[in-house]
Amino acid sequence: MTVADELEPAIPETEATEAEEPIKQRKNGLYPGVSDELAENMKSGWADTELHGLEPIAQAAETAARRAALSARFPGDRLVIPSGNLKTRSNDTEYPFRASVEYAYLTGNQTEDGVLVLEPSRSGEGHDATIYLLPRSDRENGEFWLSGQGELWVGRRHSLTESAELYGIPAADVRELADKLREATGPVRVVRGYDAGIEAALTDKVTAERDEELRVFLSEARLVKDDFEIGELQKAVDSTVRGFEDVVRVLDKAEATSERYIEGTFFLRARVEGNDVGYGSICAAGPHATTLHWVRNDGPVRSGDLLLLDAGVETHTYYTADVTRTLPINGTFSEIQKKIYDAVYDAQEAGIAAVRPGGKYRDFHDAAQHVLAERLVEWGLVEGPVERVLELGLQRRWTLHGTGHMLGMDVHDCAAARVESYVDGTLEPGMVLTVEPGLYFQADDLTVPEEYRGIGVRIEDDILVTADGNRNLSAGLPRRSDEVELWMASLGGTRG
Repeated sequence: MTVADELEPAIPETEATEAEEPIKQRKNGLYPGVSDELAENMKSGWADTELHGLEPIAQAAETAARRAALSARFPGDRLVIPSGNLKTRSNDTEYPFRASVEYAYLTGNQTEDGVLVLEPSRSGEGHDATIYLLPRSDRENGEFWLSGQGELWVGRRHSLTESAELYGIPAADVRELADKLREATGPVRVVRGYDAGIEAALTDKVTAERDEELRVFLSEARLVKDDFEIGELQKAVDSTVRGFEDVVRVLDKAEATSERYIEGTFFLRARVEGNDVGYGSICAAGPHATTLHWVRNDGPVRSGDLLLLDAGVETHTYYTADVTRTLPINGTFSEIQKKIYDAVYDAQEAGIAAVRPGGKYRDFHDAAQHVLAERLVEWGLVEGPVERVLELGLQRRWTLHGTGHMLGMDVHDCAAARVESYVDGTLEPGMVLTVEPGLYFQADDLTVPEEYRGIGVRIEDDILVTADGNRNLSAGLPRRSDEVELWMASLGGTRG
């Protein structure tokens, strides 16, 4: 429901977005459904709801440390990091808002239209941080009930004073920021792509090269997770494990409906225990498992086929799990399914064993690919020796993708990091990555025996690099084929 549902004639939402507009429009006769008496009545009779003595958010110390590191990297520069704006889904409805990762990482705040600004300190050392936000809706001018984004319509916002207490950063009215930025002098850097209005105010003050340096730094800063982040990732994984258990328990209902039942079942867990799913769930049954990013989730679920479920819960602080299991829908692997599954399991075991501090990032991919190439040669699907297959990349017809990626606030975290810091980098304690080898035999692949066709298997776990090796954050989900069958049976997932 929008303002137009209550006030006739319909009020264009764009005419009620600025705080000063609603009362001005009423006086000009643009709101004929609002009498002077009603407008005056709506101004008063409201209790004071200001919150006092708020505790800082759980990660306040961590976000402060992250801002300090950012300040040290760019001394003397004004740094502007927007949260982003609402995006229209259709007509007058918007997509659920998710703040930019850079902004949430540095502040812990998740509201739309926010902007973090680090101003060079007048003392010449470091920066002074300010978080610019929308204040409480104005009740005196009617904005709180006449604007489509007023608090009566979309809910209460924190006051600027409350926000300062929560986030440990002085807060100011974001509606005044664009003018301040236009008047600003000195070097400025902005994280682009989230707030066109803020970028427009800085058009003649920034360069693409300098802004990219800021984006890259913030991406690389997330390569090593702090203790708070590791705790959130474990929380995300634990909820994800429960989501997988939920799915196994309802596979009979999915068989009677479609992959959508699986998607909806996991989504319920994500929304009850977290913020959302961290990415579009892949609920791929039968030959759909050979499509890497099958997110249509509208196909049949049949006994005797495999289900490739790739899904992750995102916590309220935006950290997401990313786990995949390939499950026999009737609870028992067939001989050929088990053969392919066990090959992928062996490859994953080799990959996980290669994750250790001081090792190269590429090592786990190379180790997993070597095992898969060995199996393909052993099965006669490609001509050896294995080294030749790997040198020419012949195994990629059936392995298709890389064996993992960094994980964090983005499912593919740290994507803007430089190659030398990420893909060609060295693993350090605190890094969290996925290890996810797979084999995919397309239904129309005439180069393999018919029994292989339409089978896709991927096994994926979330691995923390520790001081002495690694820890599998998702070890709560069985991986070995016999353990998977026993686990499914214990949950009622065996139907013969």
